[in-house]
Amino acid sequence: MKIAIASAGRFHAFDLARQMERLGYLDRLYTAYPRFKVDGLPTSKVSTSPWLMVPAAIAGRFGLNAVRDRLNLAAIESFDRWMAGRIEPCDVFHCLSQFGMISHRAARERFGALTICDRGSSHILYQDAILHEEYERLGVRYPGIPARLLERELAEYEYCDLITVPSSFVMRSFVERGVARDKLRLNPYGVDLSMFHPMPKRDAVFRVLFVGSVSVRKGIAYLFEAVKRAAIAGGDLVLAGAVDPEMQAIVERTQVPFRQLGAVPRAQLAEHYSQASVLVLPSLEEGLALVQAQAMACGVPVIATTNTGAEDLFTDGVEGFIVPIRDPDAIAEKLVYLHEHPEARDAMGTAALARVQSLGGWNSYGERMAGIYRAALEARSTNSARLDS
Repeated sequence: MKIAIASAGRFHAFDLARQMERLGYLDRLYTAYPRFKVDGLPTSKVSTSPWLMVPAAIAGRFGLNAVRDRLNLAAIESFDRWMAGRIEPCDVFHCLSQFGMISHRAARERFGALTICDRGSSHILYQDAILHEEYERLGVRYPGIPARLLERELAEYEYCDLITVPSSFVMRSFVERGVARDKLRLNPYGVDLSMFHPMPKRDAVFRVLFVGSVSVRKGIAYLFEAVKRAAIAGGDLVLAGAVDPEMQAIVERTQVPFRQLGAVPRAQLAEHYSQASVLVLPSLEEGLALVQAQAMACGVPVIATTNTGAEDLFTDGVEGFIVPIRDPDAIAEKLVYLHEHPEARDAMGTAALARVQSLGGWNSYGERMAGIYRAALEARSTNSARLDS
């Protein structure tokens, strides 16, 4: 079984490629990352075209979102054309959504490859609708998803043999939008248990941690309101992530004291998780937020919304709490409970660590994905033989 993995960015694609290499299945990784940033893989199996994606990433880092978006669309289409022209024989072509419409066709038509669309967030129409609604609620102009990207993504959903998703929430968003359930495959992400592990907490401060981009999508306004309503004396709110330009005014006018760390290198996150009492993720929409499993691996309970994939990582009331979106009262109630019941909080943290260890990390993720490939290839072979007989 020869597997090709494709993604312009890192996301979880590099973890998947490393797993396919470990299992002996990886034929090639196609990426827009510079080759020196791809670790853990033989350079002979990495094809890279970073020329447009890197400028887009740099523009985004400096808050030039309009420039980033223009470059991003051109980069995605250029990357797809580049990849389609270089794709090598493979049994499975697995590409993150938006990046591979032309390449999916090339892989199927030239080599008969099984085509996999990997969607890391909810169905793009669900995502677009809930974000449009949220921007309006906050009085912020919604930039929208470019029509050409919507068209590309929807075409991939239609064309590809399978769509892999990381959470039950994402799966429901696809089914609700009319995608056949038997076209979807659920495979929750793993976590690097060697990088994320508990470290001693250095103080007794009740510390609420948020990790991720400080953005409309992440529901930061609800976190501020929840902390305000919880009114925990001596509490500490810490935000680890860059502030999106459209959130700058909201962040600046909040009356809730907080510490802003900015973007934190991945290698330093375990220390910040370990100094937290709880991780809060009030997101409006995402596929399966990796920060949840990372915090759990550090022995920290999680409060997350229903739209974060939390239900596929932990049980409500055991390793953390799952709350509705847009509900600061629910978050505040759980914060007060964890503050007033330190023994329950410690028990949840211990349970969180045990749960994430039982999930098996990225190795289990890779083995499940290999099983998805094998089953699909076998089913296709069986159907082909039946048609020929």
